[in-house]
Amino acid sequence: MKYIMFQGTSSNAGKTLTVAALCNILSRRGYRVTPFKSQNMSLNSYTTIDNKEMSIAQVMQAEAAGIEPDCNMNPILLKPKGEFLSQVIVQGKPAGDMRFDDYQNNFREEALSAIKDSLNKLQDDYDIIILEGAGSPAEINMYDKDLANMLMARITNADVILVADIDQGGVFASIVGTYYLIPEEDRKRIKAVIINKFRGEASVLKSGIEKVEEITGIPIIGIMPFDETLNLPEEDSASLTTHQFSENEKITIGTLRLPKIANFTDIDPLDYEEDVGIKLVSIYDDFDGLDALVIPGTRNTVDDIEELKKSGAFDRIKEIAKKIPVFGICGGYQMLSKEILDPKCTESDHGSVEGLGLIDMVTKFGEIEKVVKQSEGTIIADSELGFKKGTKVTGYELHEAITILGEDTKPLIKLEKGHGNDTSCQYDGAIEGNVCGTYFHGIFHNYEFRRLFTDQLRINKGLKPLGLTGDQFKESKRVNYNQLGDLFTANVDMSFIDKLLEDQD
Repeated sequence: MKYIMFQGTSSNAGKTLTVAALCNILSRRGYRVTPFKSQNMSLNSYTTIDNKEMSIAQVMQAEAAGIEPDCNMNPILLKPKGEFLSQVIVQGKPAGDMRFDDYQNNFREEALSAIKDSLNKLQDDYDIIILEGAGSPAEINMYDKDLANMLMARITNADVILVADIDQGGVFASIVGTYYLIPEEDRKRIKAVIINKFRGEASVLKSGIEKVEEITGIPIIGIMPFDETLNLPEEDSASLTTHQFSENEKITIGTLRLPKIANFTDIDPLDYEEDVGIKLVSIYDDFDGLDALVIPGTRNTVDDIEELKKSGAFDRIKEIAKKIPVFGICGGYQMLSKEILDPKCTESDHGSVEGLGLIDMVTKFGEIEKVVKQSEGTIIADSELGFKKGTKVTGYELHEAITILGEDTKPLIKLEKGHGNDTSCQYDGAIEGNVCGTYFHGIFHNYEFRRLFTDQLRINKGLKPLGLTGDQFKESKRVNYNQLGDLFTANVDMSFIDKLLEDQD
């Protein structure tokens, strides 16, 4: 077994895409390669084929390697809930909600045991494991508690390559500062540095690179350019500030940027639709110029709907729903309810609250354990949103509530697999006029469903519908992963990395 690890000088330095790039390169060479991130904090998660939960980031890396996502690639997932509280997912299953200090002081050994177990399981199936760190390894206030950076390098005896983000400025100081804040025994593990997200002519960095190499004795083996043509899933909401969506198109689909937005990668396929643009809308913005509004998932439905009321977005959404389609996914779907009942305050301290009331239904928390399932079914009936009866859809569910539809409210999907609205496991979602919702994350990854929806938006705008012309989103994913691998190969000294791997023989 061979290991190599990428750590960053900061969060959002580009570690995730760097791991994905090397996974892609080595997989295309014929190696059995897998990503691994021992502990990830993210609200973007996914359900595997065996109904386990893991971070979207490691799913993306697995796709880049051409392999099936496995929760052992991300044995510990922390999903922040606010007030220093996170839901802890261990090897794909919820272990409970924990405060940060409780997790660090009382759960650390159990987490470490799960991490080692997942590593051992991956060793049976792969030749090379590409590890990703978390944040920065130089967070000296919690160095002895770290489970994601140098401890993993020690356990696997991995060589470390440091990834530094130049886009935010201060790249040379961040490299040198990170190097000198790490203890000597771990400092020796850093074998190289990659400067990431560079815009401009690389020659201007020459004197700075020479000085950093002189100070640290570590070579800078690559300068990765900022490639705005790459279109890959983002790991967390911090990345949304720099993510480039198509704008100024004939059709504009607004996506509500909820305070605790989660699984916003659900909207990614819409960005590949011809003449469709995505606009991230703050809860403080107006909704002028939108042709549809998507309310995405959230880590806390009740907290976020109360924020909608404070900001005025609550009333603006109710008003705009009279004019344009509104589509809710998971937490966004729950918000469409007349009431959100949480008498035991399992979701938040607010308890039960009024919902948007755009669909005659009620959502109840505290009735079921967390649902983690891959699901599939068929659209029940034709609708004014363009959906056609009998259309097959798949997705995955991650929710902790049931939704009970009113007597005359029509469900969206007849389930063949999954949980859906309630414990009967028969139906999912609901539709009422031009308002619709579902518990299916990834609903717009279904090409026919997505095209029917966007074609209806085209018709509403007086444009010609496109029909089924081929799924550009699906086709472009592999192209983008290969483009990322090629970009890495062209700008990073792969012979240096090859030598690191060869020396492990």
